[in-house]
Amino acid sequence: MSKTYNATTEEELPVPGTQRLIDIENGKLLLIPAPTVSPDDPLNWPRWRKHLTSFSWVIYVFFNSLANANLASVLEPLSEANGLSISVLNAGTGYLFLLAGWGLFFWQPFALQYGKRLTYIISLLGIVAVTMWAPYVTTEGQWYGRSILAGFFAAPVEALPELSIADVYFTHERGTMTGLYAMTLVGSNFAAPLICGFINVGQGWRWVFYYPSIFAGAAAVLLFFIMEETSFDRRGLELQTTEEAFVEDDTSRFGTKEVSESVSLGASTPKRQFNLTRHLNPVRVSHPFVFHRRLLLQARFLLFPLPLFAGFLYGSSLIWFNVMNATASTIFSAPPYNFSSSIVGLTYISPMLGTLGAAIYNGYFSDILAKRLARRNEQGVFEPEYRLPLVLLLLLVTPASLILWGVGAAHGIHWFGLVVAMCGLGFQNTVGAGAAFSYLVDTYTEMSGDALTAVIVVRNTMSFAINYGITPWTENLGLSDAFVTAAMVGLVCVATTVPFIWKGKEVRSRSKRAYWKMVTREGRGSQS
Repeated sequence: MSKTYNATTEEELPVPGTQRLIDIENGKLLLIPAPTVSPDDPLNWPRWRKHLTSFSWVIYVFFNSLANANLASVLEPLSEANGLSISVLNAGTGYLFLLAGWGLFFWQPFALQYGKRLTYIISLLGIVAVTMWAPYVTTEGQWYGRSILAGFFAAPVEALPELSIADVYFTHERGTMTGLYAMTLVGSNFAAPLICGFINVGQGWRWVFYYPSIFAGAAAVLLFFIMEETSFDRRGLELQTTEEAFVEDDTSRFGTKEVSESVSLGASTPKRQFNLTRHLNPVRVSHPFVFHRRLLLQARFLLFPLPLFAGFLYGSSLIWFNVMNATASTIFSAPPYNFSSSIVGLTYISPMLGTLGAAIYNGYFSDILAKRLARRNEQGVFEPEYRLPLVLLLLLVTPASLILWGVGAAHGIHWFGLVVAMCGLGFQNTVGAGAAFSYLVDTYTEMSGDALTAVIVVRNTMSFAINYGITPWTENLGLSDAFVTAAMVGLVCVATTVPFIWKGKEVRSRSKRAYWKMVTREGRGSQS
């Protein structure tokens, strides 16, 4: 059965994201959202199907990012080979980020209309084409055009996996899975220079584009066969009751196995029979044409304060990765380091380790913290703000890493100091991304697909601006002054989390009438 909210007074409306997670009296961890009694509901899938789904989007995220983050370690040789300046190459990356955000205005409605699986596959095929084109670019206009198309086809990577996570996993599991997503997304951006640096040395700079194109094509074929569609229309279906949808709250560990075993489908529920034709068909059209309405809904979320904050939090952590990426090749290729492109690539092992640590810190421990805080409030109520305190560590990590990177490079410190700074920047990028996604999806679960577009548009607009201006900024101010300024800006950006930890629920409450009105109008209360 679908949720509708027709309360006559604003006080009667629930605050978006505020949900009872734990039954304190009976020691039960409630499953949110409540699954239906249908075996086709992704929330009811057995453990292996959920894991296969997660593996599918991990493959997509990694090879999508590999094809679009392959320049960092080869900027210098690429500039020499095609005659384009470093400034033009970085500006092209800015356009790529810009379209990777604004492109979601097309891809999110497309995925909700025709299916997420089809969107993943088309995205990879588009990446194959534009990546294969890159080695033949010889003019500034061609580079910008190629970057714009690359950003457009890469755009689903920014939000679609988050929708897949919300389709398949319960609220108390999403922190861990979002951590895995953030680790894959950010880590693949660090793995790309590592891999491509050796490709450049061994086979030349053109293969820096050829290999990612080949891998993306192979990934598209693999996903065609193993990926399942996670979109599921819950309208009109019976939901499981709180007596059925729970797990015992006697431990901090709740995995998909325990959840799957706790969800009773009932003896009368028909078993789903596997249909090969249905599985291989990538197109899913199960509701009326609403593409145009989705465009307007996504734009409306740009007026909500919480998506703007989540986008700012994500963007203010990502831009420092962009700054590091845009300067790494230049710094390490010059004296006193004089690294080859392959050795520059090896330095990216450090931020990958930072990303791994952040995934554990802001993923697994985020779920534990949320459950413990829900127990402490005596009613077992979960608030999305419970995931934000972990961000406060970045008040130290972000400015320290930026100063160590920029000031250290300006004074020619030992290369290991710069590698430590890269680890810190990888850590803060992943923590910011995971916290922003979790906060947004936990708050606007029913319409997370539309709300996430606003987050990514804000984030990628910030990325475009920093990529467009990073080269003249560092050249005019110098590395030392530029990164001291960046550290102070980074500190202020992270500090904006404090008001939302304190008053975030009040901010959510002010938009509840507008939000539930949209949910009721679109019938999305039980549709994913």
